[in-house]
Amino acid sequence: MVQFWIVLAFVCLLRSSQAINVFVAQQNPPDPCYDEAGQPKRCIPDFVNAAFAKEVQVSSTCGRPPNRYCFINEKGEVKTKTCQICNASDPRKAHPPSYLTDLNNAHNLSCWQSENFYQSPYNVTLTFSLNKKFEITYVSLQFCSPRPESMGIFKSMDYGKTWVPFQYYSSQCRKMYNKPNKATITKQNEQEALCTDGHTDLYPLTGGLIAFSTLDGRPSSQDFDNSPVLQDWVSATDIRVVFSRPHLLRDLDRHYNGRDGKQEEISMIQDSYHYAVADFQVGGRCKCNGHASCCVKDKAGNLVCDCKHNTAGPECDKCKPFHYDRPWQRATAREANECLACSCNLHARRCRFNMELYKLSGRKSGGVCLNCRHNTAGRHCHYCKEGFYRDLTKPITHRKACRACDCHPVGAAGKTCNQTTGQCPCKDGVTGVTCNRCAKGYQQSRSPVAPCIKIPAVPPTSMVSSTEEPADCESYCKPPKGNLKINMKKYCKKDYAVQVSVLDMETVGDWAKFTVNIVSVYKSRDERIKRGDQFLWINMKDLACKCPKIQMTKKYLVMGNTDSSSERLGGLVADKNSLVIQWRDVWTRRLRKFQRKEKKGKCGKA
Repeated sequence: MVQFWIVLAFVCLLRSSQAINVFVAQQNPPDPCYDEAGQPKRCIPDFVNAAFAKEVQVSSTCGRPPNRYCFINEKGEVKTKTCQICNASDPRKAHPPSYLTDLNNAHNLSCWQSENFYQSPYNVTLTFSLNKKFEITYVSLQFCSPRPESMGIFKSMDYGKTWVPFQYYSSQCRKMYNKPNKATITKQNEQEALCTDGHTDLYPLTGGLIAFSTLDGRPSSQDFDNSPVLQDWVSATDIRVVFSRPHLLRDLDRHYNGRDGKQEEISMIQDSYHYAVADFQVGGRCKCNGHASCCVKDKAGNLVCDCKHNTAGPECDKCKPFHYDRPWQRATAREANECLACSCNLHARRCRFNMELYKLSGRKSGGVCLNCRHNTAGRHCHYCKEGFYRDLTKPITHRKACRACDCHPVGAAGKTCNQTTGQCPCKDGVTGVTCNRCAKGYQQSRSPVAPCIKIPAVPPTSMVSSTEEPADCESYCKPPKGNLKINMKKYCKKDYAVQVSVLDMETVGDWAKFTVNIVSVYKSRDERIKRGDQFLWINMKDLACKCPKIQMTKKYLVMGNTDSSSERLGGLVADKNSLVIQWRDVWTRRLRKFQRKEKKGKCGKA
């Protein structure tokens, strides 16, 4: 006998297989979850008898030990009894539970049969596991014995942990199940199990049928796609049938051959009390919420849906990872409701759903990207994070779409630059895309707060006397600019010769006051001139004409004379006649040579 799920798995395999070439592709059946244009549509697994060839757990089976059982037969008004032996160890005389779900043959019924019982309790249970959640359409049983006088059909949605009733049958609904007979079903009680006295007659004595339809008479059944209540109502992982009470045959037996009360007949009545079922069917579909056309076995051997439409889970009941741009929904005949991928511009691998954003977008998009990579940020990883800006030569999906601002740690007022141009916010007097240089009219300072300070603009004028006419810089500066030579004669004429590093500058009246660090002292007639930080004073008119010319952070050789201004200002004084030239390391040896010659008294001969 071919197992149903083997066939179903083979069908799914055909549907999901990839074409090796165009000819094979033409032979493969189309995917029922997509239309001819490749657009998603609702798809559902085939309707099956989920109980076929499956194992049913029963609480009672005849034949252990072997026992006699009897059936009452009817031919017109004549009633006879047939008795046989049930023996579980003899295949020809056994009535095992496997007969409940084997291939049903109306001309040669194979019947499961319970043990005989004459007195209560009469309860016998049949339990069947679907091994997965199904949407059940009907449950039916065909009997070899008279149908039970009272029975219940139950379902479990958690693989047998808890049970809820599906339907009751009894001629005494109130007494047996505390339920009214044939209660009215409304939208308020669509998930309520009802009780009916239908199908509980004694006749027929064999071949009787009890069939329960899960949706029959339920008001919302015509709009099942939009009824979560009924969708939940028909869902089950396990089915249980409980036979609670058989028909009492005493009254029927009194008419048997006109013999009442005889011991032989009492024994035959006792042997007739049992339940016998020829066919147990559970009709339904593998529950996949409209997102799969079949169910298959996973690696662990569990039955799961072959999910499409970017869904996942045993019942395709959630969106697969990274497809959370809108909430999961069951597929309907009108809308496939596929799960949509989050829009993260290829910069994120995970995302989450946000209902508030989804509502604000007009129910179009609710995905929020998580852990944006490649220096991007935002809900969609659509802009550059702080400290980076967009490289417009590359698309936003490029892994190098964001470039580092590289703002200068001193010259910039912050690390965040313009997202489009990359321009860093510069401090006063600082310029450049990364704020790495002083603007025109500014020079470097030692202060990290104000790294560039403005150079005072003083017109070059001759301050020799109040009556003297102003002269231009070219005639004012002596010696002429560009005279960078040093020799023994110049060395001997100066009162000091030092190597300095310019640190800072401020304006004091008509003077520029430079803070310098004296690195080396090669000549000094003033004992106050020592290594370390000191002040270098230059008149603003000399500085404006660039005689001497001096810049921040540079090293200079300064050779000049001391006068009353030096004592009054406290420090070195350089003017247009001083030698202030940018330092060269090769001068160290020459100046040391001048020092030695001076000690030997050669300055007087220079």
